[in-house]
Amino acid sequence: MIILGVESSCDETAAAVIEMVDGDDPGAAKVLANVVVSQLAEHAQYGGVVPELASRSHIRHIGSVLTEAFQKAALEPKNLDGVAVTQGPGLVGGLLVGLAVAKGIALAAHVPLVGVHHMEGHLLSPFLAGTAATPLDFPFVALLVSGGHTILLHVRGLQNYVFLGQTRDDAVGEAFDKGARLLGLGYPGGPAIEQAARGGDRHRIAFPRILLDKKKFDFSFSGLKTALKIHIQPHRGGQTPGQTLADVAASYQEAIVDTLALKAIAACRHVGCQRLLVAGGVGANQRLRERLAELGKEDIMLHFPPLSLCTDNAAMIALAGWVHLKEPSTLPPWETLDARARWPIIDLCS
Repeated sequence: MIILGVESSCDETAAAVIEMVDGDDPGAAKVLANVVVSQLAEHAQYGGVVPELASRSHIRHIGSVLTEAFQKAALEPKNLDGVAVTQGPGLVGGLLVGLAVAKGIALAAHVPLVGVHHMEGHLLSPFLAGTAATPLDFPFVALLVSGGHTILLHVRGLQNYVFLGQTRDDAVGEAFDKGARLLGLGYPGGPAIEQAARGGDRHRIAFPRILLDKKKFDFSFSGLKTALKIHIQPHRGGQTPGQTLADVAASYQEAIVDTLALKAIAACRHVGCQRLLVAGGVGANQRLRERLAELGKEDIMLHFPPLSLCTDNAAMIALAGWVHLKEPSTLPPWETLDARARWPIIDLCS
């Protein structure tokens, strides 16, 4: 089965073509092409994604991205067996661009079309062939940390997800972005704070860790952001005597990393699962990876997609689409697919 994936939910315009060489194994995906155009430079000057600019950029780039994907795969639309497109959650303008072109291609090629939940793509991204030294297998706990999402799931199999918890306010990506803005660092905030934290004392400032009950798995980061604001306010953005910017950034990052790692490892032990997947852009944070390894060294095996698949891409959307395209008779009519700016992950859970 050859599947085209289209992703345009936020600030990456992406298209990918994958071939499934085994009808039942998600790890048997062969990536024929995976093309991503990032809008990072366009939004950096504003300190965050501007929805209208993102929509216009998707319109400018979607055609060339699709053309390049087909060229790299050495295929044409007529060779496809299905099309998968991000239906949500995300920015409505961007989602509509992707949906429009995906519907057109599916209609012209006379193949089924499926709308995919963006986070299900991240969830399945490690299964893409050749992406992990140790293959991931079910069951596992998934920590999904991408954009406006911070989610814990118990994944028992394909389309068999149990909801464990999520953020109650700011997602971890937002905490990094807002923290970086308060500290006068660049965008996106995660890499900016990670860079600034190098050489800093991560124990210098005792920023709060919120909701650390080991039997409950929701997150909260808005209070941490407020604590940072209060800490730097008396000095008008300058540093407290005896502290450096690196100390502040390292301590702030450590509070975020600690919360994620403690919750994720506790969730694994709570459900009796020894495998933990971390997926999404924040999964690229090296301190998070170190902290998880420290806490889980006795009994938890960690899995991460490669850095190229941590951020948004269309190969993961194609793979998630394959799960649904295997039974085309169960798909809703493509005419009914519309953008879903909000799409709670719990809708996918049993």
